[in-house]
Amino acid sequence: MVSSAAHDTGPEGAGPPGPRVLCDARSLAEDPPAAAAVLWKLAESGRQLDANLVRLAPGARVAPHAEPDLDVLVYVVRGGGTLGAGPQEEPRDLAEGATVWLPHGSTRSIGAGPDGLVYLTVHRRRPGMRIRSRTEGS
Repeated sequence: MVSSAAHDTGPEGAGPPGPRVLCDARSLAEDPPAAAAVLWKLAESGRQLDANLVRLAPGARVAPHAEPDLDVLVYVVRGGGTLGAGPQEEPRDLAEGATVWLPHGSTRSIGAGPDGLVYLTVHRRRPGMRIRSRTEGS
């Protein structure tokens, strides 16, 4: 099976898209910590992945939650903090360079340390919304 992304073209139908550098995560992460923000996100057409570069201000926290459908990879670009893992929120230190796999269905939270936290998330792209009958959703 060939994905639809294999048929997408580059600018003005110039052929298949090619590899390219999309952002400099370290450069974006160098700004002084501020309020939480998405500093960059993958927005290329035809992609099969989603990715976000996220900044958390010192002491900020992403509340505990579970992602039921998608595995998520987290890479710490700058700063540090704590990963709360599992139903008991077991704390695990996060430092620059840490790479964390968050399996689908797992409970997790992320908290920034005193210097803030900048991290990259990568996961499979969610399929688009579709209209379903009431019997399909049950």
